[in-house]
Amino acid sequence: MKEILYKIIMTIVAIVGKFGYGGIVVMMFLESSFFPFPSEIVIPPAGYLAERGEMNLTLVIAAGILGSILGALFNYWLALKMGRPALIRYGRYVGLTPEAFDRVEKFFYNHGIFGTFVGRLIPGVRQYISFPAGLARLPLIPFILATGLGAGIWVIILAVIGYLVGNNQELISRYSHQAFYLLIPFLLFCCIFYVWRHRRKNSSR
Repeated sequence: MKEILYKIIMTIVAIVGKFGYGGIVVMMFLESSFFPFPSEIVIPPAGYLAERGEMNLTLVIAAGILGSILGALFNYWLALKMGRPALIRYGRYVGLTPEAFDRVEKFFYNHGIFGTFVGRLIPGVRQYISFPAGLARLPLIPFILATGLGAGIWVIILAVIGYLVGNNQELISRYSHQAFYLLIPFLLFCCIFYVWRHRRKNSSR
């Protein structure tokens, strides 16, 4: 298993090394859309190449964020084109029931921008958060900003991990999981602050 992981990570390193920042954009586009392509095997190798002086860490992060935004916009566009019935029909294959979809859709009509930001930081959610955003027709500029901010936090974390630990996939996987657990208090704080601000705003009307 370790040999397979090592081969995968070295393949990603080779791809990023060959295609540079454009390769990062393409792979993060795939990760941010509905393709099962985890960012944990894209950004850390680029961070590793930055540590070796073969890439620039700031540009690695920028390329990762750009790819994430483009992938999110692709899902947003799909939601607009396919519509609610098609998403519910195909959503069953990824565990999205009509009841769950109704709850998510209702939430997005009221709190879509905040939901987009938080969703980008949750594994297993970040790839699909743009579908309800598209159905709710969130304003495009706030959607892009929320996506970029949420994706940017995660990309920075992964790039720094790769920069510090190199191409050790075992350590990358361990620290990536630990980083998410460290993000949980931050997410809770954001949710509490958002609820407080939302209630305060409603009570002042």
